[in-house]
Amino acid sequence: MAEPKIEPTGATLGATVTGVSLADLDEATWQTLRRAWLQHALLIFPGQHLSNAQQISFARRFGPIERIGGGEIVAISNVLADGTVRPHQPGQWDDMMKVIVGNMAWHADSTYMPVMAQGAVFSGEVVPAAGGETGFADMRAAYDALDDATLALVHQRKAHHSLVYSQSKLGHLPGAQSAYVGYGMDQTAAPLRPLVKIHPETGRKSLLIGRHAHAIPGLDAAASEAFLEGLVDWACQAPRVHTHHWTAGDVVLWDNRCLLHRAMPWDLSQPRVMWHSRLAGHPTAEAQS
Repeated sequence: MAEPKIEPTGATLGATVTGVSLADLDEATWQTLRRAWLQHALLIFPGQHLSNAQQISFARRFGPIERIGGGEIVAISNVLADGTVRPHQPGQWDDMMKVIVGNMAWHADSTYMPVMAQGAVFSGEVVPAAGGETGFADMRAAYDALDDATLALVHQRKAHHSLVYSQSKLGHLPGAQSAYVGYGMDQTAAPLRPLVKIHPETGRKSLLIGRHAHAIPGLDAAASEAFLEGLVDWACQAPRVHTHHWTAGDVVLWDNRCLLHRAMPWDLSQPRVMWHSRLAGHPTAEAQS
């Protein structure tokens, strides 16, 4: 197989990879991609058109897949089983739609679980004509750019992480009547994690923040929220952000240990069907503190 072409995005993160088929990787190409992933934290593979089975096979190269709803791949979709679009006016949102809208805020995956994810393989099957991009933000570069005073603060502080907390802002509460009661919404504890994470493979430091982070010990709720939200707003700015504009068939691979991501808004009357395979984190390196 020919050597893949890896072209950096121009931001502090991300590269587009062409000249490779993810459905048919030899070992040498796989190792090249893994090294590129650790360097760039985000790899974009246009026009792959993977089947679910092929996406799972690629994701398994990184180790176990974090099972969400019992499966190794899950649809992130506003389309119901009968092919219609979920009720999309704000007053009509069901809990699944509240999860979709919640994901439009910057976050890292599974920080609210005892072991956070190491990354994800994500693909687009049906994408809207406008909007619905995915934004990625480089928390390595954000850490590197901190002023001395804030640097001292983030090294001193930790935050709890909870999906129940973040989803409650949208009126999504746990309970038997909810359409989304599992994976994260069933957690009764909120893991406590340092605001600075050391990458277990590269050794680089990054900020571990995002919409699930809250309740910094030693601060009241308002001060904690103001500090964390201000940090996210500052961190998620150019040149530390790359936005991927989807074409059906694209695949992206990101490193959850050093990036935040979010879905960008779109006309929710338009279908958007994405497939997500979450890469399980190392049980020690990605465990709560």
